[in-house]
Parts: sequence; C-alpha cells; structure tokens
Amino acid sequence: MKLDIDMDIIETLGSDRKYTLHAHTQFCDGRADMEEFIKAAVDSRFTHYGFSPHSPVPIESPCNMAFEDVPAYLAEVDRLKKLYGDRINIYASMEIDYLGPQWGPSHEYFASLPLDYRIGSVHFIPAPSGKLIDIDGSAERFKENMKLHFGDDLRYVVDSFFDASVAMVEAGGFDIIGHFDKIAQNASYYNPGVEDCDWFVKRVNELIDVICEKKPVVEINTKAKKVHGRIFPSERYLPRLIAAGVPLIVNSDAHVPSLIDASRDYAFELIDRITE
Repeated sequence: MKLDIDMDIIETLGSDRKYTLHAHTQFCDGRADMEEFIKAAVDSRFTHYGFSPHSPVPIESPCNMAFEDVPAYLAEVDRLKKLYGDRINIYASMEIDYLGPQWGPSHEYFASLPLDYRIGSVHFIPAPSGKLIDIDGSAERFKENMKLHFGDDLRYVVDSFFDASVAMVEAGGFDIIGHFDKIAQNASYYNPGVEDCDWFVKRVNELIDVICEKKPVVEINTKAKKVHGRIFPSERYLPRLIAAGVPLIVNSDAHVPSLIDASRDYAFELIDRITE
C-alpha cells in the first residue's frame, strides 16, 4: 500500500536535502524528547522531519514502543506540528518490524493508523527454536546470541535475514525499506570478510531483484558511518539501484538530536558521483 501524501513528500525531496524521514523518539529507544529533535532540526534549517519510532510488536522488546503509547505519540506529533509547523514540515511514521507472515507492515493494525508513511525493516529473525531474536544490536550482543540461539551458524542467520527481507518486500504495506543490508555490519564483525563471499553477495542481489520489481523507496541509512565506517545499503549496491530507477532518500536514523544530519553529505556525494 502506498500513500499519495507519502509520494508527494518523496517527490519534494529531489533538490531539497535538508530532511530526514527516519528518526527515533522517547517512545522507543530514542534518547531525547521529540521536541528536542525538532528544535535541532529547525536550528539546522531542515525543511522536513519525520518521526519513526520502532513499532509496537507482539513480543517482548525493550527497543519498541508499547501499543498503549501510540495515541500519546500521535498526539505529540500533532502538538509539535502546531508549534513548529510554520518552520518545518513534521510527519508521523513508524519503523515497522517484520516478524513473519503474522506481523509486519502489511498487518491491518498499521493500515488503521493515521501515519504519513511507513518504513519496513527487519531486526528480528527466528532462531531454530522458533524464538524471535534481535540481531540488530551491538556486535558483542550479536556474538552472544550467535552462541546462545544460533549455534554459531552465521549462514543460517544471514539467510534468515534476507529470507525475511524478501518476504517483507513481497508482502508490501510500507513505503520505505530501512537499512536493507544491515546484517552485514554484525556479520562482518563476527566473521570479517563475509560480505565479500559470493553467497552473501548473491543474497543481497536477490533482495535487490525484488526491490527493483516492487520499487519501494530505498533509504540510504547513514547512522553507522562515523562509528562503523559504513552506510546501508553498501556503496557497492548503489549503482545497480540507481540504474534500475529505484527511488532513494538519505536518512540519518538519529537516536539523539545532535546526529540528525550525521554523514548525510557523504551519501549525497556518492549519489552525485554515480549519477553525474
């Protein structure tokens, strides 16, 4: 499902680069109140700012917003629009976790919410036991989970991540796909060089095949550039996405106000070099 207002938003960003549409809040794992983010965006002369807290999920997760907090979150977006709407365009979204056919962006719950757009992301994959495990945290926690839940089988984890990602794109219900190869970061810390392996590259390209067919908006996520030296998706895949005409946006995925514009210039420079 695509929203007309969302595509209007995306289309206005062609030459206007002072925006981010992926940002977290106090309702999930963001580390400041929403108004602090908006003040930082106004100070940085942003023209568009979209909040996207980690969506509610029907499993225990300390990083996801609670179902009962959704009305308060939406009310806070409305309050900020009234206070700052003459200086910046503010949007309500969620980064929706795909957990499998039973829960994800295409679930009717999210269609019922008055969101301006939806981001679809994979953070959890099923362990062989069936338990859903967050594979998106620190490298240290990833290593612990590899031993505790996955029998140190990295191929299983990577395949499960891309299987879930392909299934999410095929199911739809979202407008923007978030950091679609992010498993590369923890997988590479666990086994350096793995993302250069033929089988890994094949899995990424299989996902890109489906993205090129369905053409959701793909975010270039710059959150990890300063600390980890990488963006999502990896630079190596941008020429293929651009050649296929897949729409791209650059998001900071900020969890603190000071990072709302972090490394975004780097991503725009990459796009400019590829397209010139």
